[in-house]
Amino acid sequence: MLLILAPLIAALFGGAWLTAATGLLAVCAQTYIAARWDVLDVQREEAIQIIATTTLSTLVVFLSRVRDQRQQQMEQIRSVSEAAQRALMRPLPNRLGQLRVASFYLAAADQAEIGGDLYTATCTRHGTRMIIGDVRGKGLTAVGESALLIGAFREAADSHATLPDLAAALDLSVSRYLADFVDDYAHAAEHFITALLLHIPSSEPIVQITNCGHPPPLLIHNGEVRFLESPDPIPPLGMHLLAVTKYSADTAVFEAGDSLLMYTDGVIEARNRAGEFYPLAERVGQWTGQGPETLLQHLRRDLLAYCGGRLGDDAAAIAIQQPAADGPALAWRKLHA
Repeated sequence: MLLILAPLIAALFGGAWLTAATGLLAVCAQTYIAARWDVLDVQREEAIQIIATTTLSTLVVFLSRVRDQRQQQMEQIRSVSEAAQRALMRPLPNRLGQLRVASFYLAAADQAEIGGDLYTATCTRHGTRMIIGDVRGKGLTAVGESALLIGAFREAADSHATLPDLAAALDLSVSRYLADFVDDYAHAAEHFITALLLHIPSSEPIVQITNCGHPPPLLIHNGEVRFLESPDPIPPLGMHLLAVTKYSADTAVFEAGDSLLMYTDGVIEARNRAGEFYPLAERVGQWTGQGPETLLQHLRRDLLAYCGGRLGDDAAAIAIQQPAADGPALAWRKLHA
């Protein structure tokens, strides 16, 4: 009787071929047992079991085959998604001008879709400019909007003298895209991109920030960690269709040895088993004095450990550090002392 369960047990641990082989062995074993007994009642009972085992094995093999095919399809989708994400989200170089830079992107562990997190950076004649953002939604639509914003940023970063002008140009690009590909204003209101833009001049120890509905960056200064909150909140990009936005930039001191951490909401919205959000500032406070690469290594490991290795949303982060006080930053401070 226990032989009837053999195909079911095999299906739990193996694929269709192992299940089929186990089912065949079970049927052969039952046939052998039936042949050894000459009692009519025993033979009749064994015959019923043989038919039941054969039927059950066939059904389980079919279901195992369907399961294996779906797993293969999911693996292919995940592979294509990861390749597309890597092409879109190339890691930043270790240095941009005089700045030390590091970045990471973590896809949600339980999803095969491409996320909408994005970042990129470039050196311009005005200084180093960076953007990190999060497209509302997932899938191919989010990828299209991510690619649009990254392309628009790299095209416009050097052609606008100020960060507010750059933000306005990006907002117009996103809004035009939505006007072309979204059916009506009601649906357009559901499509937007939160974005954080940074401008770090090469000759001044400051950072200029335009925050379009994105989580604020973290500044690490003299071992202290604080959020650089904007006093004048700005709507996310893509709201140009609904309201004209006046963009502005906030300025903060960014001296030699200071670090900035930009991130998406997948970092601060990661939860542990108790449902508590990830305490980003508290954790980063343990790693002050580290370089960008080491800081993000700690953050990545700690974030995954905090949520048990399963992120609820994609997460991206960029760490930037000013060079040692022996370059243009020191000269600027002496000039303005």
